[in-house]
Amino acid sequence: MAAPGPGEYFSVGSHVSCLTCLGQQLQGEVVAFDYQSKMLTLKCASSSGKPNLNDVILINLAYVSEVDIIHDRTETPPPLASLNVSKLANRARTEKEDKLSQAYAISAGVSVEGQQLFQTIHKTIKDCKWQEKNIIVMDDVVISPPYQVENCRGKEGSALSHVRKIVEKHFRDVESQKSMQRSQAQQTQKDSTLSS
Repeated sequence: MAAPGPGEYFSVGSHVSCLTCLGQQLQGEVVAFDYQSKMLTLKCASSSGKPNLNDVILINLAYVSEVDIIHDRTETPPPLASLNVSKLANRARTEKEDKLSQAYAISAGVSVEGQQLFQTIHKTIKDCKWQEKNIIVMDDVVISPPYQVENCRGKEGSALSHVRKIVEKHFRDVESQKSMQRSQAQQTQKDSTLSS
């Protein structure tokens, strides 16, 4: 079944399996279906593996070659959970601010290393922003290019010390990751040379 015909629909709560035109098999519980746009929303097991979370996938049935109903729900589905609209609005606002901050950094010509450091700091300390090419943390600490520990300036105290530790750990982790990638590349090269 490529897409539902006239009058056909998917019941909320039913379990379906879809085969996309790219050969990807998707399976989950129907959360919503819009007949006019041919959009199907499925709730699937979390790709992160966490049991208390789910992935929600929007599927355009125009790009599905096959749909199988595994278990059709005939009884009335339970009522939808209420949404905390203010929490969602705050989350949307925060995400928008983060994206605008990233866009600003790119347009200001900030290096990739500076952008990565900003993201690392922002995970721990939300109160950080860009001021031209400088990272301002809690309005107390300024990190200027090239964004190393020695480029952290501010009033001596716990805030400056904490930011310096974050910067130091960030670059230690980056270097560790680079050395691991180099050793993997060398091992791959060694393996390909031996198999030749």
